[in-house]
Amino acid sequence: MPAPRPATRTTPVIPRVALYGDEALPADVDLVHFERIPVRSSRHNWEIEPHVHDAMLQVLFIESGSGGEAFIDGRRWALVPPCLVLVPAHSVHGFHYAPDTDGPVITAAQRPLENLLDALAPQLRRAALQPLVLTVDRASRHAEALTPLFDAIARETRVTGQATGALGMSLLAALVLQIARLRGAAPGGARGASEARDLRSRKAQHVERFRGLLDAHFRERWAVDRYAQQLGVSAGQLGRLCREQLGVSPLDAINARVLHEAQRGLVYSTLSIKQVAAELGFDDEAYFGRFFKKHLGLTPTAFRARGRRRLAGAAARP
Repeated sequence: MPAPRPATRTTPVIPRVALYGDEALPADVDLVHFERIPVRSSRHNWEIEPHVHDAMLQVLFIESGSGGEAFIDGRRWALVPPCLVLVPAHSVHGFHYAPDTDGPVITAAQRPLENLLDALAPQLRRAALQPLVLTVDRASRHAEALTPLFDAIARETRVTGQATGALGMSLLAALVLQIARLRGAAPGGARGASEARDLRSRKAQHVERFRGLLDAHFRERWAVDRYAQQLGVSAGQLGRLCREQLGVSPLDAINARVLHEAQRGLVYSTLSIKQVAAELGFDDEAYFGRFFKKHLGLTPTAFRARGRRRLAGAAARP
């Protein structure tokens, strides 16, 4: 497919939504939602304005029609069917579709998927959840498995209203791992042909490196200045980059990464709250509790109890 071209942008106010603007859902809910592209896009004149999901990822399979464009983290990509699009949580994204475009869209809670991938294929988890626009060769042996997996998720949604619990998330994990195989098999290496040809702007490169540093060092509680120093930019420059490319300040991005891991640890691990705090670089459990409540409105104890009640309820559903 053609290499993406830089997008002309002004600094936006990026809407933060859960599911296409629906009421926000807690990050720990194991939701998998399925629909076709025309269902919502046609109601919005085939334009999905740039926005970001704090807890949800999306997988799209552009199967037919004239395609369109995707906007992901400051880049525009041509959508030429058949192609796959994967948008992880925290990526600013939007779409323009031609009116004849069709294909499935899956929107799902990312944190439960991460935990499942950690158990199934930890070496692939980070690569599997990178932003992706990838041309699909229908003759590929890996591509043959795509439609059955999308169909299985669609059937599960029809049965339950939305695919929740172990079955829906397991099907999604299988789909994401299959896409990771396709990514690795594409010309240009593991990132896929589209990404290999992407001549990224210096701004996009800095933001990608910032995200990589966040993943590596968020537990060390680095200050914004230290991230900027590692990137070779000033703190002010990093602030402008983050607001332009991600729609948030560097401190907001740092805090979001810490909170993301805190919620995982509280709901899905057996660590005590003091141990979760220590794992995230907090010397003081009380300070961790104040930090957590300030951003999420619940104490760590209350959040853990709510999350585990939801897990127990999901396990009890037939």
